[in-house]
Amino acid sequence: MKAYLFPGQGSQFVGMGKDLYKNSHLAKKLFQLSDDILGFRITSIMFDGTIETLKNTKYTQLAIYIYSVIKAKTLNNFDPDMVAGHSLGELSALAAINVFSFEDGLKLVNQRASIMQNICEKTHGGMAVIFGLEDSIIENVCKNDHGVIVPSNYNCPKQLVISGETKALKRVCFFLKKIGAKKIFILPVHGAFHSPIMKPAQKKFQNIINQIFFKDSKYPIYQNVTALPAIKSYDIKKNLVKQLTYPVKWKQSIRNMISHGAVSFTEIGPGNILQGLIKKISKNFS
Repeated sequence: MKAYLFPGQGSQFVGMGKDLYKNSHLAKKLFQLSDDILGFRITSIMFDGTIETLKNTKYTQLAIYIYSVIKAKTLNNFDPDMVAGHSLGELSALAAINVFSFEDGLKLVNQRASIMQNICEKTHGGMAVIFGLEDSIIENVCKNDHGVIVPSNYNCPKQLVISGETKALKRVCFFLKKIGAKKIFILPVHGAFHSPIMKPAQKKFQNIINQIFFKDSKYPIYQNVTALPAIKSYDIKKNLVKQLTYPVKWKQSIRNMISHGAVSFTEIGPGNILQGLIKKISKNFS
């Protein structure tokens, strides 16, 4: 069975989509449509902007969504048996399999990015990747800290992202290094995504989602919140809203996909970050 995967923030690069724009009539049409809907030239930021501008959440999420969905729609053989997306990538996956339209998905991503950016500007939070420790150890350290700090991305074995208040993040990272973390990398983001700090975004995002038409999915989508396949539009919507404050269960999702018959994984989006995670997740797992 074939699984298609869609990446989230961190996979962006300047020049993304330029070849698609030049070589595909459909891609060119969708890129131009994106500029029209947004009211500014996101294509200029993607093709010829600076990496600093592209790293801004309100542009990053749009750029990755646009590139990923257009790439899927211009493939000759896009015929998945199952799909999954890492964080923002879940929205790309849903548009690619026509749960909602490209245009509606673009509006959804734009509003999502704006809401998240707004919270980031009002709070002091961050994220860090912890390498070399078991999940349970990191979970316990976060739980025992008196601040707001939680596991936020279960990427692969012995690679877990934590998210929370800046002071709590520093304390927990210091302690984890002390007890054996091989490496700790502070992510270049200005917010605590997938944590309780994003709680104010949920109600606003729920209202936006309620205005978008969702169809039941033709293909099972393994959602971040549950790591399980969903098809019904009601379940998909509910999990998308929860995703803002819940951890991304990527490792668990991929293992479930393998258990349910996935034998090939194709990454659709900029870069190949997910392919590296797949190798680590599937190693010694059957």
